[in-house]
Amino acid sequence: MDDNNEMASVKHTEKTWLSQIQAYYHQALLTLSQCDLCGNSSSQQTLICSTCLADLPLFKQKIIQGDLLNWPAVNQGLPRIHFDHLFSLSPYLAPFNHWLSQFKYQGRFELASLFASLLAKKWQETHPIQSVDLILSVPLHISKWQQRGYNQAHLIAQQFSLLLQLPYQGSALIRIKKNTSQVGQTGVQRRHNLANAFTLRHALGEEIKHVMLIDDVITTGSTASEISKLLKHEGVEKVTVVTVCLTLPKH
Repeated sequence: MDDNNEMASVKHTEKTWLSQIQAYYHQALLTLSQCDLCGNSSSQQTLICSTCLADLPLFKQKIIQGDLLNWPAVNQGLPRIHFDHLFSLSPYLAPFNHWLSQFKYQGRFELASLFASLLAKKWQETHPIQSVDLILSVPLHISKWQQRGYNQAHLIAQQFSLLLQLPYQGSALIRIKKNTSQVGQTGVQRRHNLANAFTLRHALGEEIKHVMLIDDVITTGSTASEISKLLKHEGVEKVTVVTVCLTLPKH
């Protein structure tokens, strides 16, 4: 093959590869801009389109002043808690229950951005001047972290803190007691299993009076309550628990 033909062949190959890369990039953009729920395009390149966003089963935060403990059914369904406020996006219903399962067990890390942005937006709508000194996240036991490879609460808290420009300490809390799965356990059983399960890596500082604790789901409130009890023992005056979902009480 002469030089001209060889050069033409190289250029053709490069053009083919460039076309393939451009096609792949275009397809990736289309995928990123497709709604996770309905499949229609989203001009904002977010996981959900504006129509599906409006249909999400979000709590009416203004009715409860941004605190689910103002809702008698929730307050009565979370007995013996040690935290002061509860802020959640939605009941544990579709699509959030499916998203949380995919996030927790299938590594859909992009959902952390969706949860964090929704939480930040709704928080700012009802807490425009709320003072928070520090954000913490519910930790995993080291064995569970090694098995899963990540802590979903940490991933949400990390992005949430950036959006609200609030300080976050991702390793301040440590889970020192390994428990079996709490699924299906009563509140009494959970409280018993979680007793003395957490500790602080270091003192938080006397200036830390209001702590925001991030988790993915709250069911009986036992985990958040045990951590809140620890924080208050260390001098924190107020704990606000923030979660993506709340499992609604049965009664």
